[in-house]
Amino acid sequence: MHLSRAPLLWIALAAASCRTAHVANAPAATVAQPPPIVQPGAPGQPSRVITAEAAADVSKVDYIDADIKFMQGMIGHHAQAIEMVALIPTHSSRREMVLLGQRIDISQTDEIKMMQDWLRLRGQQVPGVNAMHAHGATLMPGMLSEEEMARLARANGDEFDRLFLEGMIKHHEGAIAMVKALFATAGAGQEVSIFSFANDVDIDQRMEIQRMGALLDVIAKEMK
Repeated sequence: MHLSRAPLLWIALAAASCRTAHVANAPAATVAQPPPIVQPGAPGQPSRVITAEAAADVSKVDYIDADIKFMQGMIGHHAQAIEMVALIPTHSSRREMVLLGQRIDISQTDEIKMMQDWLRLRGQQVPGVNAMHAHGATLMPGMLSEEEMARLARANGDEFDRLFLEGMIKHHEGAIAMVKALFATAGAGQEVSIFSFANDVDIDQRMEIQRMGALLDVIAKEMK
């Protein structure tokens, strides 16, 4: 009886040994890694992966004086764009111009309210939309002079469309320059809402410049 059990005992020991070796050689369980945290770059700059600690620090970044001046200046900049598009219904017959004006009016009116709220919540001076008309007011980059605005108001039809598009392209390029100057200032444009807004301005206005440039080309061909 004892001899007949011996082969079974050896088989059992061998099987246990194989199972032990298999477990020892098995790869360790994969530990789930958290997804990377990507910090978007400023316009024209690449994004980068940052640590959770760095992300927490970024979320606490506060605004500086350059951010305040950017918001205050952009309010007047947007206000003039709204004044320009207000001329379209009575000076242009192009559907494309009407749609362009509506997009600019809606988006920039909303952004003016956002900027005013941002300043107000931080106890900063909140410029009105007519502040740019005050005596001695400084025009932001790309803004039209009083003479250019008067010339635009006197024009009609294709001439108005051409002057408007040329002026608004210049206007948008000025806004992009303001964003570039903001991000070039040490410590500026880092607060979350400022960064997001300035980045959106850069992207949106570049896209509109392309659309306006294409429409300007069509008008120029028609006027030949």
